[in-house]
Amino acid sequence: MVREQLERKRIDAFLPTITRWSRWKDRKKKIDWPLFPGYCFARFDPDDALPILKCVGVVNIVSFEGKPAPIPDHELDSVRILVGSELQYDPCPMIHEGMMVEVVHGPMRGVVGRLMRKDTLKARLVLSVNLIGQAVSVEVDAADVKAY
Repeated sequence: MVREQLERKRIDAFLPTITRWSRWKDRKKKIDWPLFPGYCFARFDPDDALPILKCVGVVNIVSFEGKPAPIPDHELDSVRILVGSELQYDPCPMIHEGMMVEVVHGPMRGVVGRLMRKDTLKARLVLSVNLIGQAVSVEVDAADVKAY
């Protein structure tokens, strides 16, 4: 809805989507869902943000120190190339080394630890027992962890 309003106002808009099956009582259907729910990207003059804010469904513009914050072109271009490709992709949580994470799948499900290292397949977590000043590290599947 927001993307359509922006396009009617001749504002360059980008809404990356992912195809998912949606299920109703009587049928299943493939639906395009926003890849980043709640976000539609638009190219506009930061001094002329009012037409964007007037769109039904727009809550705010991503800002820094009260001014619209431009998202680097290379980040959106990369997403644009991905969604235009034939590759399979899924949204994933943004986690960084040093963050507290929780294991959500597998034999370590429910474990909370600090992410020490992550590559495409594996993540190394440190589980701490702070009161005794001890810790142990474990390697789990990277796909099984999320921010805590």
